[in-house]
Amino acid sequence: MAASPAYALIATDLDGTLLRGDDTVSGRSLAALARVARAGVRHLVVTGRPAPRVRPLLAHLGCTGLAVCGQGAQVYDAGSGRLLWSVRLDRELAEEALGKIEAEVGQVFAAVDQDGVDGRTLIEPGYRMPHPTLPAVRVGRRDDLWREPISKVLLRHADLSDDELAAVARAVVGSLATVTMSGPGTVELQPAGVTKATGLALAADRLGITAEQALAFGDMPNDIPMFDWAGRGVAMANAHPELMAVADEVTLSNEDDGIAVVLERLFPDSPTDRPALQHAPVTYGSGDGQYAL
Repeated sequence: MAASPAYALIATDLDGTLLRGDDTVSGRSLAALARVARAGVRHLVVTGRPAPRVRPLLAHLGCTGLAVCGQGAQVYDAGSGRLLWSVRLDRELAEEALGKIEAEVGQVFAAVDQDGVDGRTLIEPGYRMPHPTLPAVRVGRRDDLWREPISKVLLRHADLSDDELAAVARAVVGSLATVTMSGPGTVELQPAGVTKATGLALAADRLGITAEQALAFGDMPNDIPMFDWAGRGVAMANAHPELMAVADEVTLSNEDDGIAVVLERLFPDSPTDRPALQHAPVTYGSGDGQYAL
């Protein structure tokens, strides 16, 4: 079947978008993505999660191509298991940015995603993971966060909301880093100038696909650059107001198969071509490090 004349690429965020609240992908969403693949259209995961935290999900989805990870700082090739492109956040600049933020709001709690396909997520004392099912390693003090190259810093504050913390960080960090908000309890510092759009543009160029041929789905302000780049941006019903304000369309929530609703409309399928897909959550890891897909 020939590719849709309108879209050659479907770019989906994960948390709050393709994934449900329990970190699973519904059977209906899997069927819709299979329908897109049969139409000759590429599907790219574009996520804030670093490559090591995405590999099991890509394997479950049967993805052997590219994925954009780490808020656009990484372009990962699932087929070869290697990073095709990666940008590190300078650790001295990260420390300086943290100092500026704490000078304004008092103590913040920090974590980092290490660079590389085997990089770990390190959390300092007092930091609480926004996704408790994702594996992380607790270190003894903040200095331990900087011992290996990193791709980003994650921040939390005991009293400020995500919106308040992000606003302060943007005001004081300046050109030291890019500030993003990618989900509840997830304000992040990443390399200056790096966004989901920069990573997605690199991946699309490698595939020979233009921005006008891309359809993007998301739910948080970190998806705004991706919406600005893509030909069309679709926000979930559960999306942050800042993303809804720039979206071309609002679909149902991630819990109500919002992505599938749009893809079924854009890529009609014949009844005889529909596979019977069933999906039960699959758990990876063990103990405190287990997480379900």
